[in-house]
Amino acid sequence: MDIVFTPELLIAFASLLLLEIVLGIDNVVFISILAGKLPPEQQNKARIIGLTLAMFLRIGLLFAASWVITLTADLFELFGMGFSGKDLILIAGGLFLLYKATTEIHERLEGEEAHTSGGGKATTFGAVIFQILLIDMVFSIDSVITAVGMVDELWVMVAAVVIAVLIMLFTAKAVSDFVNRHPTVKMLALAFLVLIGAMLIAEGFDVKIDKALIYGPIAFAIGVEVLNLIARGRAAKKREKKIEPVHLRPIMVKETGETVPAPTKP
Repeated sequence: MDIVFTPELLIAFASLLLLEIVLGIDNVVFISILAGKLPPEQQNKARIIGLTLAMFLRIGLLFAASWVITLTADLFELFGMGFSGKDLILIAGGLFLLYKATTEIHERLEGEEAHTSGGGKATTFGAVIFQILLIDMVFSIDSVITAVGMVDELWVMVAAVVIAVLIMLFTAKAVSDFVNRHPTVKMLALAFLVLIGAMLIAEGFDVKIDKALIYGPIAFAIGVEVLNLIARGRAAKKREKKIEPVHLRPIMVKETGETVPAPTKP
């Protein structure tokens, strides 16, 4: 196979890479929230396994691109509306995201301790990986169909997917730590997943929603929250500076029980 780097090919590769990274943001946020429910020593392992599975799943689907394209053909009609394999996957994935995001929001509002004491089962490593794999499949189908529609060369698609996942692997820990460290940002991330779930369901019913309408407001909200975090951090530092330490004068207890100030050193 001869590889010829033309300006058109490089532009297509750069565009596809950027799109794969944008599509991967949803995956990173979802994996970060799920991995955050595990013990600290297992969280990074779950993130790495989750994103690695996503990479191999997407590459496998790219090699089976001819089959993936058939998923866009209608399987049946309901009330005059056709539903394809892709539509059913998007609807199922959207419902799964809505369920997981609303469950997490409920836990945050009720308190994790109350949820656990109410008889909830502890999250296991295997359960988290299984949920990550399910949502990887949903995002991978969308990602692969987008890639096939943009580029004809298979190696360009594979290279864009691999590089995008590697970038996500290097940034996943930072994203996860930031989200888990700030409860308000985590709530925004969960709201983001609710919107993504609703968008997937809408796409499954052939209702096209511009992704900019989803990503734009969320990016703005996160930007405002970052400014709030900076402002709160500076205010906390100012309060610390204003609080002067109290120096207690040592005392000496006599045998009679009387306390007198201890003599100060010259």
